[in-house]
Amino acid sequence: MDNEEIRAVSDILRRGLEQYGLAGRVSPRAAQDLSIYCRMLLDKNREMNLTAITDPADAANLHMLDCAALLNCAELEGGKTLIDVGTGAGFPGMVLKILAPSLDITLLDSLNKRLDWLAEVCGELSLQGIRTVHGRAEEAGLDPALRERFDFATARAVADLRILCELCLPFVKVGGRFLAMKSTGSDEEIQGARAAIQTLGGRVERSFDYTIPGTGVIHRVVVVEKTAPTPANYPRRWAKMQKAPL
Repeated sequence: MDNEEIRAVSDILRRGLEQYGLAGRVSPRAAQDLSIYCRMLLDKNREMNLTAITDPADAANLHMLDCAALLNCAELEGGKTLIDVGTGAGFPGMVLKILAPSLDITLLDSLNKRLDWLAEVCGELSLQGIRTVHGRAEEAGLDPALRERFDFATARAVADLRILCELCLPFVKVGGRFLAMKSTGSDEEIQGARAAIQTLGGRVERSFDYTIPGTGVIHRVVVVEKTAPTPANYPRRWAKMQKAPL
């Protein structure tokens, strides 16, 4: 991305944040920092597979603004803790940290080189209160240092909600929330996951549908409240989860 493209992306992000009603809640530098993150993402994508989206405007809309919508479906500010499970290129965790600097973020991923790159982005943007953890979610969820330690967990992975909840709810403390980023065609999936969610100590609180500014794309966040501790035998091994979802 050249300077002109960076300015154009920054304008897209600024308008999008305004349309979300976030302009008064985020730093005046937020759009600029997100555009720098976007540039670093697309530059790094030439040597490492981080995203299938290569157009700067599309990356701004379909990555940055898509993730920014989470600020409108949960109270993330005020020193809350959040773990982004399977963060990949940093979505949504890095976006949320840029927009809500008081949020204490943990980025969990199974690929170290992605985490190394995310650490570079943190250094470039001078982000504090954000750490990376290398590991698989089904193993990290059994770690006492991480289990039931977070106010929020997020996941943007393409996986059945039953599996996502088994991977993510163990990280959430009782009274916290798991924010699952899904499509609007997930009604049947949500209904089919209710028993599994109850087994894992949660309940579906609500669904939050939103239109990404500048697009006709409508996405959904499924908000799962943690109402009781997750039984000690969850999460199970990955192969078991795939073979026999709850």
